[in-house]
Amino acid sequence: MIRKGSAVWKGNLREGSGTVSTESGVLAGQQYSFKTRFEDGIGTNPEELLAAAHAACFSMALSNQLSQKGLTPESIETTASLTMENLTITKSHLDVTVTIPGADETAFNEAANEAKVGCPVSRLFNAEVTLTAKLIA
Repeated sequence: MIRKGSAVWKGNLREGSGTVSTESGVLAGQQYSFKTRFEDGIGTNPEELLAAAHAACFSMALSNQLSQKGLTPESIETTASLTMENLTITKSHLDVTVTIPGADETAFNEAANEAKVGCPVSRLFNAEVTLTAKLIA
């Protein structure tokens, strides 16, 4: 399986700008720039896209791990927060709240930790991946 994303950049780092797109067309010509990455500009940035990818990947991995334990979640809500220091992503923190009526807390925590380690995006990062998991049973 191969998935593609593309970017076009024009100009120098501080005054230039670019667009980012995905093969599926979900992102098409979305603007990014120095200001969207390092200040408060309007548009996206690579780290925001990586955080969204990590949250989505982890949510699916957790759903799979829960299913293997006989648990079916009503909802999985995940936020990933990337930390960047000296132009290096050093940490991704996953904050997840899962609703599974009647679920066992121990099985839930095992599934969450297995998903954190097994998620393909977690494995992609050369960074510390941490997790806060909340179960609503």
